[in-house]
Amino acid sequence: MRSVLAWSVSLSLLLGAAAPQALAAQAEPNPPLIPVLEQITAAAGTPVPRFAVDPTWPRMPQTMLWGEVSGVAVDADDSVWLVHRPDSLTPTDSGSAQTPPIALCCEPAPAVAHFSADGEFLGGFGGPETAPTIDGVNQWPISLHGIFVDADRTLWFAGIGRGDHVVVNYSRDGQFIRQIGRRDQTNGNADGATLGNPSDVYRDGDQVLVADGYINRRFLGFNRVTGEAFGIWGAYGRAPAQQTRQGAFDTSQATSTGASGPNPHAEEFGGIIHCVVPTGDGQVYVCDRQNNRAQLFDIAEDGTLTFVRDLEIAGATGGLGTVTDVALSPDKKYLYVGDMMNGRVWILLRATHETLGSIGRIGRQAGQFTWMHSLDTDSQGNLYVTEVGTGRRVQKFVLTGVR
Repeated sequence: MRSVLAWSVSLSLLLGAAAPQALAAQAEPNPPLIPVLEQITAAAGTPVPRFAVDPTWPRMPQTMLWGEVSGVAVDADDSVWLVHRPDSLTPTDSGSAQTPPIALCCEPAPAVAHFSADGEFLGGFGGPETAPTIDGVNQWPISLHGIFVDADRTLWFAGIGRGDHVVVNYSRDGQFIRQIGRRDQTNGNADGATLGNPSDVYRDGDQVLVADGYINRRFLGFNRVTGEAFGIWGAYGRAPAQQTRQGAFDTSQATSTGASGPNPHAEEFGGIIHCVVPTGDGQVYVCDRQNNRAQLFDIAEDGTLTFVRDLEIAGATGGLGTVTDVALSPDKKYLYVGDMMNGRVWILLRATHETLGSIGRIGRQAGQFTWMHSLDTDSQGNLYVTEVGTGRRVQKFVLTGVR
């Protein structure tokens, strides 16, 4: 019996010693992609993009943790920039970063984080030390929202925290370049010199478009060089209403559309103007989230804006609302619309805006969404989707074909 026991122990020790190498070897191949829940409504034979989740993307450093991941933007080299909200983490989340440490892990990731196309962490930056102080007020946004990488590969992002009435522009290595607006200064929908908790930004040449939508209810065009506004627009491209949200936005305000409910054909923008997404071919989508619509405009090189149509998405939905962000396929044939409340990405044929189907549902497993927030596509047609609230993650959806 002793010899059998001794042999068993020796074998166990031998296998135990070899196990890490064996596990490492097994971990090298990428695990299989996970199919996503699809709801296809297109007529038989209509080509529809199909996706699967890459469960290995991104590969975060072992000591780092996300807060609410509020924005994603794909760079020209298909690397991916993300912004998250370190302030949404609690001391029990980031125990090792407390003074003194209260746990073995973890520390917040940089507020602006950079990943390769295959998910390798490339670095990041962020925080008050990277921003100027003007009239005694540091200009770093407390709560980041939205991110865009322009043709010069500089980064733009906005702030929606208390007093965060700014859009800021940084180099890829974290050097401050410029800003629009000032923290702690806001003056309503008619003022082109200040912002009111802006949500999204896009730059094309000397045009900078800003969705100014968490306190104010409008979108604007700015000259990148002078910083002056050349356009201030409400719904349908008209002058914006005077009504603004009182005080800083918080999540308790996001759970109701009000007594009147959503109205996808309202004459004014609703509670949150959540995105501004030019198409690169002369049009721009603006997300009116709590009215469950996007509005499509033609925009000329001189900044002239012309309303084209309302785009209603699950119009009767309440709560958080639907249209949180918009992205296009690389060939601009398909439109992807993020639906926050229903936890879906709707797939539309851009030429007609016919809904072809959707992926996802509310949930926390791969391919599901909790507080879906921002999305973008890369040159291969892959889709990146972020989540805020208690979702706190980004998922990569690999294009597996159009069929």
